[in-house]
Amino acid sequence: MRLLKAEGFQMHLLLGEGGPLLDEYRSVCTVTVWPASDRYVMGVLADKVLGKLGLWEQFYQRQQQKRQEEIRSILKLDSFDLVFVNTVTSSRWFSQLGIPETIPVVTFVHELAMSVRIYTRPDELAYLLGRTNHLLAVSEATARYYKEEHHFDPARITLFTLIDTPSLKRNVDKARQQPNIYKELGLPDNALIVGGCGNAEWRKGNDLFVTLARQVIGRTPEANVHFVWVGISPGPLYDDLLMDIQKAGIAERVHLIAPTPDVLRYMSHFDVFALCSREDPYPLVVFEAGLSEVPVVCFDGAGGSPELIEADGGFAVPYLDLDAMSSRTVTLLNNPEQRRQMGKRLSEKILERHPAQQSIETLVTLFHQLT
Repeated sequence: MRLLKAEGFQMHLLLGEGGPLLDEYRSVCTVTVWPASDRYVMGVLADKVLGKLGLWEQFYQRQQQKRQEEIRSILKLDSFDLVFVNTVTSSRWFSQLGIPETIPVVTFVHELAMSVRIYTRPDELAYLLGRTNHLLAVSEATARYYKEEHHFDPARITLFTLIDTPSLKRNVDKARQQPNIYKELGLPDNALIVGGCGNAEWRKGNDLFVTLARQVIGRTPEANVHFVWVGISPGPLYDDLLMDIQKAGIAERVHLIAPTPDVLRYMSHFDVFALCSREDPYPLVVFEAGLSEVPVVCFDGAGGSPELIEADGGFAVPYLDLDAMSSRTVTLLNNPEQRRQMGKRLSEKILERHPAQQSIETLVTLFHQLT
């Protein structure tokens, strides 16, 4: 949004709900937050009466229609030249807006089947894709999914990734210059670190990371290998993972770190990055690892990362083949020069293929074509 503003675009942002970035968004443009649904249509007792009379749904739909009309009035939809939908999750709100047919719609898709199932409804997603004039896909794997599963016209799909690589590179370099954060965990200076990063959720493969740790540690009994996952908050999944770690006898070698702004301080000292995701269209963590010159091991068929990693930035192994992933991880741990070369090459490819200015030019050109 900052880059588009610098190009002279005026924007109005509609958010599904507020959050910690709200003030930053407002510093760029006008922001409207979709109002939260009322708990009741008319009140506790009145809703019960309406339910018994079979009228609750009718009154509820009337309330929703009024809210939608208020949003349309606030947004002044007829004044827009183009609508940019930043995620298919937004189909929930987009389907209620009634965007005039004369206004072109560009949708940026970062989601594959699993996320689509979790975060969208089939009717709302179908409406969004049917109304979309042009689709921006974050990777070849993502584009293929919308072409094959949702029958979107491939002639109207463009590969697009907007990462502020200069800023990210500066942050990585700054993190690498700071004191080694692993001393706070009591890790020795000669520790070899296999890292993971992301939320605590099944899609991210936190459980696979623990199994991988068990296999790699078992195959390298003489090496001082530690596994560190950054981003797992305390909760049921954390407890489940910790139980597995303890029962496997690797509690001193596997470290689960809560979400932290110091994530790059951890990542910049990884020796290998293990992307255990079952699904990740084109994850930012691979960019962060790559710019830290850390080689990546990932699964084929889990998203677009193999398109960037290829054969010179790490390894892509068959989907869920933890034996192959552990073998490749051990290979990298045992060969520091190979790690260095692959990490360096991955960093070079990120900078070569994803310059931020080139990406914004792609957007600007598309917007002018559609309007």
